[in-house]
Amino acid sequence: MRLTTFLQKVGDMSKKFSNFPDSYVKRSMEQVYWKTPRGKPQYLPRTVERRKFRFTTNRPWTGQFRQQNMPGTIRKKVFIEPIANWSFYRGDRVEVLVGKDKGKQGIVSQVIQERNWVIVSGLNCHLRKVADEKEYPGIMIKSESPLLVTSQVQLVDPSDLQATAIEWRYTEDGEKVRVSTRTGRIIPIPKANEETHDYKTKGTYIEREKDTPADVVKEISFQPALRTFEMDIMERQGIEETRVPHKTYWY
Repeated sequence: MRLTTFLQKVGDMSKKFSNFPDSYVKRSMEQVYWKTPRGKPQYLPRTVERRKFRFTTNRPWTGQFRQQNMPGTIRKKVFIEPIANWSFYRGDRVEVLVGKDKGKQGIVSQVIQERNWVIVSGLNCHLRKVADEKEYPGIMIKSESPLLVTSQVQLVDPSDLQATAIEWRYTEDGEKVRVSTRTGRIIPIPKANEETHDYKTKGTYIEREKDTPADVVKEISFQPALRTFEMDIMERQGIEETRVPHKTYWY
């Protein structure tokens, strides 16, 4: 079994759920220590930046993630088993295979693909104390702990509601589906997987006043040209430049 330490990129499912552009996610994560100054052609272009991050339940575009990956933070290495075909989605019914909730079934509420984790609503919970001070005892908060998809949870077959191993197959129409190895039943991907921070499903989303319509997004409104801003304005206003600039010499 081949294991890798950390991951250098955000999982596709995480970016899809955030509904953020890839450029924004990359800019939120980056930690540049040194970069070749602009306008210095005598230097080779070099960038010294952090390339390996420790992913947690905090999403990569949040301040908590940046705080956990600050320079100088010493953490134990985490080994992650690569998964070729991801098989768990939000809304799936799974059965817990370990811990005090072993044998119980629940619904996946969050997928953390970077660590091979899923969070099952109401199961594998733990208590933690926050706001503990001298004159205040603090508050106990109950939250779900993540579970490994490789060994700690298993999908539930909808035909008999029993845990089962699955494999990916293709239908006669060429559609890739999940199939129970025990019964041969297709396990469809839940509609909840289409949910993002902005909408439940794309079909039911209602455009608001400040939203950019989809047909406008598809159009290319900017045409790049080798000209200055002043030249662009003059062309639109119909102003023709007839003056000839004097020659300039550099010593």
